[in-house]
Amino acid sequence: MDNLELYNKVRAVPPEAKRPIEAGRLKGKTDINPMWRIKIITEHFGSCGLGWRPEIVRQWTEAGANGEIAAFVEIKLYLKYENEWAEPISATGGSSFVAKETKGLYTSDECFKMAYTDALSVACKMLGIGADVYWDKDKTKYNAKSESGGSKPMASEGQIKSIKEACFSTGLEESKMLKMCNAEKWEDVTATSAAKALQWINTRANAV
Repeated sequence: MDNLELYNKVRAVPPEAKRPIEAGRLKGKTDINPMWRIKIITEHFGSCGLGWRPEIVRQWTEAGANGEIAAFVEIKLYLKYENEWAEPISATGGSSFVAKETKGLYTSDECFKMAYTDALSVACKMLGIGADVYWDKDKTKYNAKSESGGSKPMASEGQIKSIKEACFSTGLEESKMLKMCNAEKWEDVTATSAAKALQWINTRANAV
């Protein structure tokens, strides 16, 4: 198997699994739905317990500044490859147990659950799951062809903007339009595919 085969299959995150973070220290970043990660692992390795399994190594808390307390979870993620369990991926996640808010200290009763979810996301990152969210400047096979003078120029910003606006105004799902363009994300859409998609949208609109 090509070393990047799995990475390239799981790197793109569909729009419906992403949510912009609008507050806090991570404002402006993108949050990924944790169930999407589980779906991807299950798709490529099998059901939890059969093709993959997480093991909680330890859970603990540590005191921080101003009375705050952080919770941490360390896990090992086991994956089955060619009917054999591979060496585990170790990862640690964290969350707030006691956090200082405007009204005072707040104690979370879900801190270990959130820290576990964070740890699983860190382990999944090692496989390349959702990689494009963390490294949006990485080259793909699609834009590499364009930069090397290949025969498939990429869609312009204007084409992509027109498609997105059409999806919004008509209620079309962007994920379906991406599938129609044979791409996993907008950066992968070729100029030819974008033109065909716009033609299809116009034909559909005129038929209504």
